[in-house]
Amino acid sequence: MTTHTDHAEIGALVDRYFRALDAREFAAGWARDFFTDEARMEMPVGVDQGAEAVRATERALRRFDRTQHLASGVITDTAEGAGRATASWNALMTHVHREATLRERGERADPLFLVGGRFEAELHRTPDGWRFTRLTVRPIWTKGQPPPGVSEG
Repeated sequence: MTTHTDHAEIGALVDRYFRALDAREFAAGWARDFFTDEARMEMPVGVDQGAEAVRATERALRRFDRTQHLASGVITDTAEGAGRATASWNALMTHVHREATLRERGERADPLFLVGGRFEAELHRTPDGWRFTRLTVRPIWTKGQPPPGVSEG
């Protein structure tokens, strides 16, 4: 059973994480506000754990000029007294290609790569609040081309 406080704190974590991604707030140690040290990230471009998951996230976002991630419908479930939770939410992820990518693809190139999908997470309550221990991105649909070097499959 999830308390209103847990649900609000996890929802705020999701919102802050998406805002940090789009603001590109990647100062040293930025991920400690969102992830445990052993966190696992499962994205369409690969699976990584710990510090490498953080670097993979940064690399994925730097392939684009800018991004906007929107979350809705956060559903949470906590294990009472265990300090563990799961969460899932819908996401619309808008990625704006770099000018170099558009030039390479020609004048008819779509400047946007859109992804609609769902995020699934496992979380752990730390002394500093809820943190992701696993975060999985599950695309449902895409529109446009992914960045160079990423498979469309």
